Amino acid sequence: MEYREGSGRWYVGRSRGEKEVYQPSDRVRGHIEEGISFLKWLLYACSIGALVGVVGVAFYYGIDWATQLRGEVPRVVWLLPAGGVSIVLIYRICHMERDRGTNLVLVAVREAEPMKLRTAPLIFLSTIITHLVGGSAGREGAALQLGGSLAAFVGRQIRLDQKDGRVMVMCGMAAAFSALFGTPLTAAIFAMEVVSVGVMYYAAIVPCVSAALVSLQVAQLCGIHSHGYEIGPAALLGPATMVQTAVLGVLCALVSILFCKVMHASPRLYQKYFPSTMLRVTVGALLVLALTLLVGNQDYNGAGDPVIRRMLSGETIPEAFLLKILFTALTLGAGFRGGEIVPVLFTGCAFGTWAGPLLGLPHGFSGALGMAAVFCGATNCPMSALMLAFELFGGEGLSLHALCIGVAYMLSGYYGLYSEQKIVYSKFRTEWIDKKAK
Repeated sequence: MEYREGSGRWYVGRSRGEKEVYQPSDRVRGHIEEGISFLKWLLYACSIGALVGVVGVAFYYGIDWATQLRGEVPRVVWLLPAGGVSIVLIYRICHMERDRGTNLVLVAVREAEPMKLRTAPLIFLSTIITHLVGGSAGREGAALQLGGSLAAFVGRQIRLDQKDGRVMVMCGMAAAFSALFGTPLTAAIFAMEVVSVGVMYYAAIVPCVSAALVSLQVAQLCGIHSHGYEIGPAALLGPATMVQTAVLGVLCALVSILFCKVMHASPRLYQKYFPSTMLRVTVGALLVLALTLLVGNQDYNGAGDPVIRRMLSGETIPEAFLLKILFTALTLGAGFRGGEIVPVLFTGCAFGTWAGPLLGLPHGFSGALGMAAVFCGATNCPMSALMLAFELFGGEGLSLHALCIGVAYMLSGYYGLYSEQKIVYSKFRTEWIDKKAK
């Protein structure tokens, strides 16, 4: 008996003229193909998760080293102009001056635009430099570029077609986010949700979850993600707390709009008044340095995770959310490299721990609500925000998180951190609008 490829049939003997024994139905062949596809994506996703997880761990420790060194030698912030110039030169030498950052990753998923492998080492090195000299930036947004470019390169090497290549890029995004932040469910959902708001790429759920879980285990084996956030007791669900939470959601929507508008206005203003990239990054570095000296500490330089923990533990800094927005806009708008997500979480936490208690909500819980809601408003990713709240703070008070996130999503309009993000469906009606985020 032999199987004749292309015919879908089994024959006895060597010639097609002999007796036909078995002809699989279309349904059987479909199930076989689905099983093969399932096994294929498990292999691809686990491989990408391991690869990106190792690189993500190196990235994590590189940023951690830079942050610790700046903490031990605070005077290193005086090197901000030199750090900015070095980043511009590195990108110029590699012919990547017009790199669009995280926006390129979104286009790579939606339109299969190729990503260059050199994006990975460039964002790796430049983000560490930014953190070393005291620029205000995160790491998860940079990790999306890192993971996406590595996964895209692997996809090209194994000759995936455009559709499978898009899923591979999402696997890389999920793996990098998970390795850096330790939230695999958030990472997987975010990779599927952020590209086109209102349409999720459910075909990527098994690959993205698998890649995120594998990368997380790689990170844990290397000794990171051993500590979560402590926020104290959550508010109990009731009519009063629902009203308080909804009001906080409205305010967080406004804060997210402010964050996005300032982040988009900053590079435009820099380009208008300082057309030269070298002059632009130098001026930006001097502005960040001057603002650091004016504030009198380095709470707003770098990502700011220690300050987030202080605020969740009981400290209130009313002006912190405005200062973090300003520091981040001056840094990234000038040409420094890094992520936007941790600054968004910092902003939400600072605002929540100030505004929440004024509304009658517990302090730490208000900070957690603010983090998730402002993240949702800035990224237009409500399901990712809900998963983030669950993975960072546990299930207690999750229903109130959902309310706050939902309100922030609905009222944050069509603004977003990423200009290449597409809003496919309206936030107010079951209507297809297909417009880019503002």
